[in-house]
Amino acid sequence: MDFIELDGVEKVFDVRRRTGLLRREKTRVRAVDGISFSVPRGEMVGYIGPNGAGKSTTIKMLTGILTPSGGRLRVAGLDPSRERTRLAQRIGVVFGQRTTLWWDLPLRDSYRLAHRMYRIPDARFRENLDRCVELLDLGALLDVPVRQLSLGQRMRGDIAAALLHDPEVLYLDEPTIGLDVVSKAKVRVFLRDLNAERGTTVLLTTHDLTDIEQLCERVMVIDHGRLVYDGALTGLHEAGESERMLVVDLERELPPIRLDGARAVKVEGPRQWLAFPASASAAPLVSAIAAEYPLVDLSVREPDIETVIAKMYASAPWGSPRS
Repeated sequence: MDFIELDGVEKVFDVRRRTGLLRREKTRVRAVDGISFSVPRGEMVGYIGPNGAGKSTTIKMLTGILTPSGGRLRVAGLDPSRERTRLAQRIGVVFGQRTTLWWDLPLRDSYRLAHRMYRIPDARFRENLDRCVELLDLGALLDVPVRQLSLGQRMRGDIAAALLHDPEVLYLDEPTIGLDVVSKAKVRVFLRDLNAERGTTVLLTTHDLTDIEQLCERVMVIDHGRLVYDGALTGLHEAGESERMLVVDLERELPPIRLDGARAVKVEGPRQWLAFPASASAAPLVSAIAAEYPLVDLSVREPDIETVIAKMYASAPWGSPRS
């Protein structure tokens, strides 16, 4: 059995808008529109899309915060909205824009409260807390009130709080928001180790697509409440007709390089940029350039996933890009 199962899940909101001085009009907004997918235990999956696509609404239904308007949803065999208390012991959640920590208490006290709420055995609590403090660099922050923490510090504190009770599944909604480059790298290493060592299932939503590239082999793309792609990262590049870039440094300035299977997109002095399909091998192009041109150096740049997704939105019949 898959750990997370969604079958035709929908979420519809009734929104009232003022249309006149004394008139309000009710509109039905379909935030999630018949989504179906499953996630096996221990998998790390990226769940991405533009703002307003339905990502956070899906996460809230998976945690039991929202009740689906239709369809079937199960996490660990439980109905989240009907068995929310039982499920809470088995899941961890991090919402990047909202904290689960107590605002006026030191970080340490928030963790002590979680210790009691989840009835975590003392030895296990100390082991988990020590590990999170070390790997997320929280030692100097434990006695600081949460309200005095920066956004990046609070995010690391929230990630630790979500893991103290050994959840089987971890939902991460923008977990690296506000983090600097070094902190992001630490969080990514921490999550990879967590998944490898404890088999924690992870569903990750983020606008920082480097998170997806470094953590997830599978990615799902949602837009206008519908699942429009579910597969490997490589397949996402194919769906978005992405291109890799060959950056060629020549001994001297020459006219644009002409090769079958590639096209010159930019020339600056002796440096040239050649685009070719992401699904193609760079080896034949490299061999041809080395044989025919005075080559000094060469590198291959992978496509930017954000650009790939933007192309998908622009060309797909199910929607258009959103800001």
